[in-house]
Amino acid sequence: MSDITSYTSAQRMRHGTAAVLSMALCVAVLIASEFMPVSLLTPIASDLGVTEGQAGQAISMSGIFAVLTSLFVAGLTRRIDRKVVLGAFSVLLIVSGMTVTFAHSYAGLMTGRAMLGVAIGGFWSMSTAIVMRLMPEENVPWGLAMLNAGNAIAATVAAPLGAFLGDMIGWRGAFFVVVPLAVLALVWQWTSMPSLPPRGRAQRTNVFALLLRLQVALGMASILLLFMGQFALFTYLRPYLEGVTGFSVTGLSLAFLCLGLAGVAGSWSISRLLGSYLYPVVMAIPLIMALITLLLIAFNGLKGPVAILLIVWGFFATAAPVGWGTWLSRVMKDDAEEGGGLQVAIIQLAITLGASLGGLLFDGAGWWSTFTFAAVLLLASSLVACAAWIHWRKKS
Repeated sequence: MSDITSYTSAQRMRHGTAAVLSMALCVAVLIASEFMPVSLLTPIASDLGVTEGQAGQAISMSGIFAVLTSLFVAGLTRRIDRKVVLGAFSVLLIVSGMTVTFAHSYAGLMTGRAMLGVAIGGFWSMSTAIVMRLMPEENVPWGLAMLNAGNAIAATVAAPLGAFLGDMIGWRGAFFVVVPLAVLALVWQWTSMPSLPPRGRAQRTNVFALLLRLQVALGMASILLLFMGQFALFTYLRPYLEGVTGFSVTGLSLAFLCLGLAGVAGSWSISRLLGSYLYPVVMAIPLIMALITLLLIAFNGLKGPVAILLIVWGFFATAAPVGWGTWLSRVMKDDAEEGGGLQVAIIQLAITLGASLGGLLFDGAGWWSTFTFAAVLLLASSLVACAAWIHWRKKS
């Protein structure tokens, strides 16, 4: 397929839509692969002769390699067609799935998970920049929403699907199921995506230098606080719902399903507002999430109100990355690949910090302290986003 720079706007929209949808499928497979071990730790540990804690490090391993890859991938691949780079990450996803499926040792499992981390970090860090090149500027938020919809669906179904498949065909079979889906994503991506030759400019070797720009520093700080707050709460949502609110296992599964479906709807709906109301949206989302968190504390024993609050949480929380991806596409037009890598690294760091600090509070002072901590972080994210908006308006 020819270079996309030769396309008209209508051609870019037509070809870009197919390419973005193929990327969304790949994102769904990547995220499903990342979180599938959550529900399969016991059989993995038993089969490989390790503890469940050691098996759980499979998730940490992919996260570590995702961060490292996101920081360096733009510079290391600066002379390679982006279509080829994405294709290579898709191939690595397939190899990772096969490696984990046939792993007969703990080292084999961790090797497969490390390869998955490279694929996740590389794919995600370049996704915003590639959507910017595939789609007309006014349709970039829509393209990012499609990627995030794939993320939301996969994050929702990965754990329950893994548990179901693990019971039916074993944990190895559960991991193997993602392989043909990854092959389909690769074929669709390769046939639908136009050539994306590297831009003819020098790329930064140090992505952290972007933080010297005040607008970038404020935006990334807001992102850090947002994801810390989100995952300080979300990581411990199940023990809250089971132990505090009294949800049954069936009710819990239904609640998470509704949360995920609300996220898909939120990503699509909010993407339509970003063209005209970018900064108000990225300010409002964490503010609404903070309010929901405080209401979850207030209504902790009432299943109906809590269920409604979770649906609203899913609607806004899942759409947050679409807003900040759109922000990146406007603020760092000429550094979108490096900025995307920095953003992915910060999000991964925020998830780790939020879950870790939230866990310490959960064990030390109770669930309410974790939720209060999350609300404070989310409120701070909204305030920093407001500062970024003020700076942007002064600069403009």
